[in-house]
Amino acid sequence: MLFDMDGTLVDSEHLWLEGERTVMSELGGTWGHDDQAHCLGGPIERAVDYMLAKAGSDMSHADALERLLVVMEHLYVEQPLVWRPGARALISETLDLGIPTALVTASWRRLIDLVVASIERDLGRRAFTVTIGGDEVANTKPHPEPYREAARLLGFAPSDCLALEDSPTGAASAQAAGCRVIAVPHIATIEPGPGLAVLRTLDGLSLAQVWQAASA
Repeated sequence: MLFDMDGTLVDSEHLWLEGERTVMSELGGTWGHDDQAHCLGGPIERAVDYMLAKAGSDMSHADALERLLVVMEHLYVEQPLVWRPGARALISETLDLGIPTALVTASWRRLIDLVVASIERDLGRRAFTVTIGGDEVANTKPHPEPYREAARLLGFAPSDCLALEDSPTGAASAQAAGCRVIAVPHIATIEPGPGLAVLRTLDGLSLAQVWQAASA
């Protein structure tokens, strides 16, 4: 099982909206839901480029990136963990069954470690066999590399893995890698396609039901 992080397992997109608004204000610009949707699921580097261009700021990319990371670190530490509906039960069942798990996210390692620590405190056990961040691959989402690497590290072919995503960018990455994909749209709309099933929610669904939806 391959899990995206923000917006799929944890309800953190409101934190990203707050963080991005904070940094955009410092850059002299504004940030809204449409801007967030435009950058959803993609690399933080792309979001920073978009922010700098929209604000017309002369701040360096490296400085703006570091500022956004620092703001997000603070928010992740200060705000409690909030699960997306059905996500906690699904990952708990996956772990109970001894199924290997990977966290595959475009977020950077310094943010991943904070979120994973919160998840594992809540679950009371290790949650992921492997974790892959956007700063740990040559090509992050929507490129297939993150999901291909996750499958490789778990010892499975991508076609034997089920990926859970909430964004078009993430779903495209998992599809291109050859995974079966379940999308649970949160902010942006996702249309079903070959190898991609779309669910309204994970709430109340067992792992078997999710796999059945992916195979339908």
